[in-house]
Amino acid sequence: MESGKIIAICNQKGGVGKTTTAVSLGTGLAKEGKKVLLVDGDPQGDLTTCLGWRDQDNLEVTLTDIMQKVIAEEQIPEGKGVLHHKEGVDLVPANLDLSSMDMLLVNAMNREFVLSKYLKDMKKEYEYILIDCMPSLGMITVNALAAADSVIIPVQAHYLPARGMTQLVQTIGKVKRNLNPKLKVDGIVMTLVDLRTNLSKDIYRFMKQQYGRMMKIYDTQIPMAISAAEVPAKGESIYSYDVDGTVSKAYSELTKEVIRDGEKKRDRVRSSDAR
Repeated sequence: MESGKIIAICNQKGGVGKTTTAVSLGTGLAKEGKKVLLVDGDPQGDLTTCLGWRDQDNLEVTLTDIMQKVIAEEQIPEGKGVLHHKEGVDLVPANLDLSSMDMLLVNAMNREFVLSKYLKDMKKEYEYILIDCMPSLGMITVNALAAADSVIIPVQAHYLPARGMTQLVQTIGKVKRNLNPKLKVDGIVMTLVDLRTNLSKDIYRFMKQQYGRMMKIYDTQIPMAISAAEVPAKGESIYSYDVDGTVSKAYSELTKEVIRDGEKKRDRVRSSDAR
């Protein structure tokens, strides 16, 4: 198996469907036969909750414990702390303890690369590693961007979230220049789209005009639906909860787009290497 790809699911704006995208894309990739690890990079632990682990305070190992071991240069046993979900994805969980990590990182050696050191070995075991970033641009998010090969940005189909993209794009640019030269944006995915309104169409056109020359805007748009709001409490993916719904079908299409783009990039690299 080739070394896997790390994708940060990132937006400093909350409520844009970031965690839903991480769960749904991760599970979608697993349904397509890919080996997938999800990493909960948010102290709120929404990703962990969505996959059914609600008693987060009693989890034996979380991302905080793993990052502390990396900082202390302690050995992490293979697979330690990785949880296995019935729908074929693995999870590194998080809880509120992660909120203390920003302070712990202040005096850490190579503090931006703590998460990267851990995930470097995990890339050998998984085809895709998705990091659900917290809705801020603090040190945990910088760690995620420093570890990632690429970023997928969920953007709610409303005017203000779309306008708020500027700060995130600037941060990604700074990380690319100073910490992670290979980092790129895979694309922007429009979420919570009300396909009945002209506003959503206007926002999609705005994103195309504003950012389309710099990065891909995914063809697939994720619609608003009651099922998407209900599914986080169920401990399962949208595919299990509402298999024939508009949201599950949309995320299935997004998954195929992500795989196709990855295959095209690998073909280009191989072609370049052959020359």
